[in-house]
Amino acid sequence: MNHKGTRRIAAAGMGLTVLCTIFCLLLNPVCGAAAFFLGTAVTAVYLYETCKRYQKLQELNTYLSLVCSGEYDLALTDNSEGELSILKNNLYKVTVLLRSQNEMLKKDKTYLADSLADISHQLKTPLTSMIVMTELLEEEEDSEKRKEFLSIIDTQLSKMKWLISNLLKISKLDTGTVMFKKEQIPLKNIIRDCVQPFLVSMDLGNISWGLSGEDAVITGDRKWTEEAFSNILKNCIEHMEQGGRLQIEIKTASIYSSVVIRDNGSGISQKDLPHIFERFYHGENASAESAGIGLALAKTILEKEHGKISAKSREGKGTEFEICFYKVII
Repeated sequence: MNHKGTRRIAAAGMGLTVLCTIFCLLLNPVCGAAAFFLGTAVTAVYLYETCKRYQKLQELNTYLSLVCSGEYDLALTDNSEGELSILKNNLYKVTVLLRSQNEMLKKDKTYLADSLADISHQLKTPLTSMIVMTELLEEEEDSEKRKEFLSIIDTQLSKMKWLISNLLKISKLDTGTVMFKKEQIPLKNIIRDCVQPFLVSMDLGNISWGLSGEDAVITGDRKWTEEAFSNILKNCIEHMEQGGRLQIEIKTASIYSSVVIRDNGSGISQKDLPHIFERFYHGENASAESAGIGLALAKTILEKEHGKISAKSREGKGTEFEICFYKVII
């Protein structure tokens, strides 16, 4: 209601009061005076409450205008009772929610910008290498040199394919579009399958491996569990010297089964250890070829399957990863 409407109601109230007063004066002067004062008091109280209510509505309107313009750091609390007070408090709750969502959007925007910068950097290196090799290939006539250049280009293409493939997998996991199957998976079986693709490179590096412990069956998606194990094994093998040893042990407990993967490689510094599962993180001992997403992808997969991964390491001694799979009922 606006000021004009309030004035009309006030005028009508006073007019009615005057008419009642005149009528009562004709009957009884005392009743007439009482009617006049009572009517005036009621009208005055009504005007006061209406103006007060209108003022609160104006405050709410101003508040909503500020919120709509992006001002979320506003305080709006009211300890009094009444419909408007309930509305004010509900508006404040909505504002707090909007403020929280706005902060999350800012963080997501920053994360996206950083991720795009990291992805751009990861793709730029092999692309630059391929451009250089292509230019040399055009000028080179020696067949052996041309084969060497083609081999380098092929290696860089494989790296780009692996990087893009893993980024797509992480993206699918983040958006929740992956439906994980619930399969019964024997751990020894899946570990042997995951080690198999690395056997040639391990033989070339004279790296031995062993599997111990009693077999256990976990519940999960075999394809994605293999993906997680493969990335962890890849990380271990890449950080071992000639003659290294990779030891894998299966442990069982009442509520979970775990796989412990130990290597005697270069190890991870204590400064880098808390960050090794972060995307695009490069530690002190990371190779130039490292993209920094393998362990992050493994962690994301395992957490989606309600598992957990942890690591401990000593520089120059090696690293130990422990993957826990909690027992669930299908």
